[in-house]
Amino acid sequence: MKKSLLVLASKALLILLFPALLPLRAQNDFEIAKNVDIFVSVLRELNEKYADDITPGDLTRTAIDAMLQSLDPYTVYYTENQIEDVKMMTSGQYGGVGALIQQRDDKVVISEIYENCPAHKAGLLAGDIILKVDGKSTVGKSSSDVSAVMKGQPGTTVVMEVLRPTRNKKLTFSIQREEVKLPNIPYYGMVDEQVGYIKLDQFTEKAGAEVKNAFNELKKQGMTSLILDLRNNGGGLLNEAVNIMNIFVDKGVDIVSTRGKIPAQNRVFETSAAATDTEIPVVVLVNEYSASASEIVSGAFQDLDRGVIVGKKSFGKGLVQNIVPLSFNSSMKITVSKYYIPSGRCVQKIDYFSKDSTQNHKVIPDSLAVAFKTKNGRTVYDKGGVEPDVTTEDLYASNVLTALVINNLIFDFANQYHAEHTMIPPATEFTVDNDLYAEFLDFLKNKNYDYTTETEIVLQDLKETAEQEKYYSSIASLFQQMEEQVKREKESDLQTYKQEISEYLASEIAVRYYYQKGRISNQLSVDPEIRVAKEILHDQNRYHSILKK
Repeated sequence: MKKSLLVLASKALLILLFPALLPLRAQNDFEIAKNVDIFVSVLRELNEKYADDITPGDLTRTAIDAMLQSLDPYTVYYTENQIEDVKMMTSGQYGGVGALIQQRDDKVVISEIYENCPAHKAGLLAGDIILKVDGKSTVGKSSSDVSAVMKGQPGTTVVMEVLRPTRNKKLTFSIQREEVKLPNIPYYGMVDEQVGYIKLDQFTEKAGAEVKNAFNELKKQGMTSLILDLRNNGGGLLNEAVNIMNIFVDKGVDIVSTRGKIPAQNRVFETSAAATDTEIPVVVLVNEYSASASEIVSGAFQDLDRGVIVGKKSFGKGLVQNIVPLSFNSSMKITVSKYYIPSGRCVQKIDYFSKDSTQNHKVIPDSLAVAFKTKNGRTVYDKGGVEPDVTTEDLYASNVLTALVINNLIFDFANQYHAEHTMIPPATEFTVDNDLYAEFLDFLKNKNYDYTTETEIVLQDLKETAEQEKYYSSIASLFQQMEEQVKREKESDLQTYKQEISEYLASEIAVRYYYQKGRISNQLSVDPEIRVAKEILHDQNRYHSILKK
């Protein structure tokens, strides 16, 4: 008996000293138990002995967030209070009033109202400054703080006191929260007699069915080719990406596969039904903010040579997350696998699973890109995103437009215009004419929107270099002439960039009357990437030549 006890003790000591003798799962279980015990001990000692009062919940949340941040930005913990955020991620729904808000200096302002939602029905308007929510002041609160208290269970009531600047009047609204559903498709329609257009903003539940319904409606209107707009679409549910591809490719086609640590994550997702239309020409628009499920769809269109990709290289998110329920109604979004599109490539740009010597995550360089083949034999690469077949030009807002937007002057003028005009023409027809632009210029008088042009920056750098090299004194008069000329040109920027400013102003006014649909439809005729997409679709020789080997 004594000998057997010594043997057991020896084995236990060996396990403690040499954990490699344990299977990996058992080692991890032991490490988890040990470190949980250490964490609880630390928290208990802090609670009992720290010089000031602590909030254990806040400290625990800080510890969890720091732990997850060391992994990847998509593995996130959600408390019970964030249940509406979790619901919105998966279903596009949340309990609330249906209004976007933004921080403006020390105030929280309503920036946009969703059509037919509680805020719209109650009469809230863009530009309203939120003073109180349920009797509690918003002074010192951030927009995320205010957003959290505006959300809540459908059927409950929230009382909001606002200041409406266009009337300089305080107003109080008692609003019953509802289940707010953010649309997967904020707009679809015909951009000309032949080309249809679908704007897809997210991949939440029923996105595939909604795209199919929009597609069939456009076919009834005479659509013979389609623009599918995935720009700024951050993704969503993987199965909805597969459902959308099933509209355009037949049953039994592999769209995406996933590979993870556990066998259950190693899956192949293929189309499961007969296609709606396997022949219609499609252009898919993407940009640097098209991610995840958007990259599955655009990547599948490219790998299967089923459509032409136009725009900018996509974001590069090739990781899959699952929502895992935890105790006390909390939950966690956890990265469980990588996904691979039909050619076999993964679009992930940053390798979060390995770090360099400085503990920074590695960006996978283009020099290590591997070549893959599309269905027709075209060469594509895993360069951290979907590279367009046709890359469009980079377009940047002028400095003057940027200044007007940042200083909320276009936003404020649109609110004033809406207060003074009960209606405008349909969004697709509404433009800012000379008279309206003159009104805007008059509104800008005595408004501060100072900005620095690129030319001014270059001149300042050149001046500093000239001073360092002792040349400035001999060319000072020339510099002064250039600076004065730039100043004169800058004063005419409002005319130089009139068209660009007018287009932005038109969309900002249109959204006051026609909401999200109005903003999108108003911009269709002036969007340069839509113009490129239409040109490709109207030139079928070019379209098909892009898809050939």
